[in-house]
Amino acid sequence: MATNAAHCIVFANEKGGTGKSTTCVHTAVALTAQDLTVGVIDLDHRQRTVTRYLDNRTETMRRRDISLPIPAYEVFEGTEVAALDAVIERLRETCQVIVIDTPGRDDPLARHAATKAHTLVTPINDSFVDFDLIGQVDPENFKVKRLSFYAELMWETRKTRAKADGVSIDWVVLRNRLHHMEARNQKRVGEALTELSKRVGFRVIPGLSERVIFRELFPSGLTLLDKGHLGDLGISHVAARQELREMVGGLALPFGPRGAQERAAAERNAA
Repeated sequence: MATNAAHCIVFANEKGGTGKSTTCVHTAVALTAQDLTVGVIDLDHRQRTVTRYLDNRTETMRRRDISLPIPAYEVFEGTEVAALDAVIERLRETCQVIVIDTPGRDDPLARHAATKAHTLVTPINDSFVDFDLIGQVDPENFKVKRLSFYAELMWETRKTRAKADGVSIDWVVLRNRLHHMEARNQKRVGEALTELSKRVGFRVIPGLSERVIFRELFPSGLTLLDKGHLGDLGISHVAARQELREMVGGLALPFGPRGAQERAAAERNAA
């Protein structure tokens, strides 16, 4: 495999509690289930949520004597950018996809990881509290007043990457924890995101609704894709599984005809 062949997906948000690690794990497992070779780097060496989730998955496989799709994964505990680059390059030699989960705080390594992304995913909760991470709105009409520091940082990161090696980072803002009863708030947040996306150049896709099942699966390390190992699922869980599939599809990764076409369209729109 060529040294630069691996597609790098970075999950990044300086605010915690957005479902970042949950979407990261489910994406990594979903891609592994597609027979892709996936390597995961957990940059949050304090919380280690992704690592603990996958440790639980490994233990469940051992305890139940079953085989489940699971990516290779490791915690990065260093502090030097060069050391992180070395880990990424090592994974490039064997992996088709590298997935990086960053801490939910401002972190130098998280910023550097963003510069390595082909797909940069920023999950946000569907509220103006989380929207404030990327932009500020007028309190009367909810129109976008200005970009946030984070949005400006990501804008500069994408420009720098494009100049350095010609790669156009596909920045995806993921609307997590949608509440079906808050139609007016969702509409306002959606309109603000659409307005800001035109100015900054990210795409907006729906993520995962607020569902207890995601928290319940953590101790076993199972995901909604693990059919046959979850017991009887209710209608809401089946709907959640469909949301997950649509979320992964919405990332428009360059694997298969659909992903290649959608990514090409995204790059044309960002140009």
